[in-house]
Amino acid sequence: MATHRRPLLAFALSLLCATTAYAWPDRPVTLVVPFPPGGGTDTGARIVAQRLSVKWNQSVIIDNKGGASGQVGADFVAKAKPDGYTILMGNLGTQAINPALFKKMPYDPDKAFAPISLVAELPLAMMVNPSVAAKSDKEFIALAKSQPGKLNYSSSGAGGGPHLAAEMFKDATGTFIVHVPYRGGGPAIADLLAGNVQLSFMTVLEASGHIKAGKLRALAVTSEQRVSALPDVPTLAEGTLPGFNSISWIGLVAPAGTPSAIVEKISADVREVIDIPDVKNRLIELGGIPKATTPADFGRLIDNDRKRYAAIIKARGITAD
Repeated sequence: MATHRRPLLAFALSLLCATTAYAWPDRPVTLVVPFPPGGGTDTGARIVAQRLSVKWNQSVIIDNKGGASGQVGADFVAKAKPDGYTILMGNLGTQAINPALFKKMPYDPDKAFAPISLVAELPLAMMVNPSVAAKSDKEFIALAKSQPGKLNYSSSGAGGGPHLAAEMFKDATGTFIVHVPYRGGGPAIADLLAGNVQLSFMTVLEASGHIKAGKLRALAVTSEQRVSALPDVPTLAEGTLPGFNSISWIGLVAPAGTPSAIVEKISADVREVIDIPDVKNRLIELGGIPKATTPADFGRLIDNDRKRYAAIIKARGITAD
């Protein structure tokens, strides 16, 4: 008798999950951005949220919860009800770097989240305030070497992708530039615009508007190939630092325990939204590389980058302090 019940139970559970996904969402969805407004993660989240709102016929509300290198917002989502109505726009820092950077976290990064989909890869721009004399990465390296410890660079937070990219740059060039961490990309760029720091490595997505307006000067990009949004800006790998490659990314995750049918539905809908020409072109125009994935593929990316950046953090002795 028990043998006959098992297929019926499995069928009932699958039917329940399918019904749940079919009815979902029947109320607004909260998309938490674990950084202040204005950064690359926030910008990408707003582009995707607008289109998902249309597709779901429900509001997708952006909730910025910055602090602790993204841990405040991530913790909020990790402890939210796992029903798909509270999800996180994570990035390279929150999902892959923080677990290696912080000895203690308010949640277990191995068990807290269910990957949904990558949204976009985000190459970084090496930018300076226009008051800086250097007009190229080569000139900036020479300037930094002539003034060790006198130039500052801002980042979106200790241990984030921009911070690690800058440290990799310093290590490769033998320069001493002082790190000034902020609570997100928006505040970091604001102080670069104000001239309080001289250099920043930030995603092209969050910086391209300032660069095109002439408010910031891009010296190079950190990807292997040039970025469509800044076609005249060379890569660091082209001449100065062969082989240099350090990019960020953004992607959606849900609290662990969210029904797989809902995770799969969100993932499929994100892939559909990212493929809309207006959305794809907007991300490309701002400097992103649209790239939605399945939950399994996104999970593998997170795991691989966690291993890669853990090795970099250990080798360079980087801490969150």
